[in-house]
Amino acid sequence: MGAINKEIFFGILISIIATLAGGFIYIEYFSKVGFTETLQLIKEGDLYGKVLSIAAIPNLFVFFVFIKKKQDYRARGVLLTTIVIALTTLILKFF
Repeated sequence: MGAINKEIFFGILISIIATLAGGFIYIEYFSKVGFTETLQLIKEGDLYGKVLSIAAIPNLFVFFVFIKKKQDYRARGVLLTTIVIALTTLILKFF
């Protein structure tokens, strides 16, 4: 695995962690019911796409931090993950 691929993979990994953290923060702090109850409501209401798109917001901040630090390949990994999340959201919305 080359150095560039490692940097892109690191960006993807950080982006996934940021998305999971964003989802956790959204569910934990902005929901009126408990964590497990909120997960059940998301499942019952088929709201995966909406929650996933909100959970991906921290990727914006991670992307700009990598750009500011001139870590372009890491930013590229974040961008790739964000595009996959956007496509997943689109698929979940229509299917």
